[in-house]
Amino acid sequence: MQRLIDRYWLLILAICVGGILIFAYGRDTVLTNSASRDVTPRGSLASFEQTANDVFTSAAPSVVYVFTERRGRSVFGSGQRQQGTGSGFIWDAAGHVITNHHVIENADRVFVRFDSGATAPATIIGSSPDHDLAVLKVSGLSFGLTPIPVGRSSNLKIGQAVFAIGNPFGLTRSLSTGVVSAVGRRLPTRGGRQIPDAIQTDAAINPGNSGGPLLDSAGRLIGVNTAIISRTRSFNGIGFAVPVDTVNRIAPQIIQRGKPARPGIGIRVAPPELASRLNVQGVVIMEVSPGGPAARAGLIGIDRGAQRTGDVIIAVNGAEVKGFAELANALERVGVGNAAQITVRRNGQQREVTVVLADIG
Repeated sequence: MQRLIDRYWLLILAICVGGILIFAYGRDTVLTNSASRDVTPRGSLASFEQTANDVFTSAAPSVVYVFTERRGRSVFGSGQRQQGTGSGFIWDAAGHVITNHHVIENADRVFVRFDSGATAPATIIGSSPDHDLAVLKVSGLSFGLTPIPVGRSSNLKIGQAVFAIGNPFGLTRSLSTGVVSAVGRRLPTRGGRQIPDAIQTDAAINPGNSGGPLLDSAGRLIGVNTAIISRTRSFNGIGFAVPVDTVNRIAPQIIQRGKPARPGIGIRVAPPELASRLNVQGVVIMEVSPGGPAARAGLIGIDRGAQRTGDVIIAVNGAEVKGFAELANALERVGVGNAAQITVRRNGQQREVTVVLADIG
């Protein structure tokens, strides 16, 4: 009897071992599918996916690849060409292209590659370093161009979906998505000025995206991608765009006269360090241009002989100004040929003067 039981358990053990061996070594043979797999139907795109695709499909023909050449000199004295890249977009059917000023700055030659793959040389019509905008003109390919639809930036909402198209790191026709992270930012530019009402976004913007369009979900231009905050020059979640309302105002001026009007009152301001050292709040006038608007209004600058300040601008049309960037933006809102109420303080006395702005560009 015992011998029968032992044989029974031995049979069970053999079956288990055999099953394990078959599972371990035979499953690949049994489960492997050597033929092509059947495709699972995808169904319709999600609504946000369809929107992104629609925006790209409609706007991509208006986006261009901008690359530049600049003559340089090697350490051995022989000439060499330094190249730069960026993005841009078609502004009108005549062949004007908008990009950033810093994309074409100091360039000797500029080329534009279109969505079709065609490449053409471009002429720099003009630019505005104060707004980091430039206008190019492409000749010979002015037919069949698709100007980008223009939207508005003054009514953007936080969290609104945005789409950036450009050429990051030279990779053409790239789309990134995100939202409006903030509005009303002030983006510093050269000369101590700022771009007011800049758009902050978390849509990926990298080197090469500069000058490309930032679009809303309707495929309309709402900004020009221009800068990122990053210690590594790669995307870190914070990008900025020049608002389209500024573009729509400045671009026509550049097309017409090569540069935008630069409203001013004919003064040279003291550096902020001096104002801080003097414990003065406002914009310290260093010098007044003879015969200029400020001089005609009776404003004066620092008296170096007597070592005392003259007029300090503290407000424009009732809005406080604390530095040159705020003053420049306030005067730009007033515009050339219009009068501004300038509030100044001199020797502790405050007064208002009316100054008609001139183009100091």
